[in-house]
Amino acid sequence: MRDVGHQSAWIIGAVCPARDTGVALVITRLDTAAMNLFLAELGQAVARGAHGIVLMDKAGWHTSGDLVVPKNLSLVFLPPYSPELNPIERLWLHLRDNRLLHCVFQTTDEIVDTCCDAWNWLLGQTGRLRSLCSYPWLERVGN
Repeated sequence: MRDVGHQSAWIIGAVCPARDTGVALVITRLDTAAMNLFLAELGQAVARGAHGIVLMDKAGWHTSGDLVVPKNLSLVFLPPYSPELNPIERLWLHLRDNRLLHCVFQTTDEIVDTCCDAWNWLLGQTGRLRSLCSYPWLERVGN
């Protein structure tokens, strides 16, 4: 007999293509509390005196009334059913195709460790975030 239960983890991330850098949390739940943790981390990563623009879909945990958005971040919501407008979707595809496809794990810790390793691998590739996530219209969003 074997356990056929399912465990999972999510990478919640944001990137700055212009600076070729990103911030992510690997977390085993996806809800408003997790999003608040991520936004706090992201807010701390924004350069002093700068303001970050975060493109998002309208998932429930992105639009909750309990969401705490740091003062140095602004959320910009994309239209429904438009993942092609979200630059980070290309990054998720790249990670899945190159690091997270066809994996079998014994524990949740293995899932989390593999996700962390995949994110760090991605950050270690100079120019990769810029290449994957730069869209010509993106620079005008914050203006």
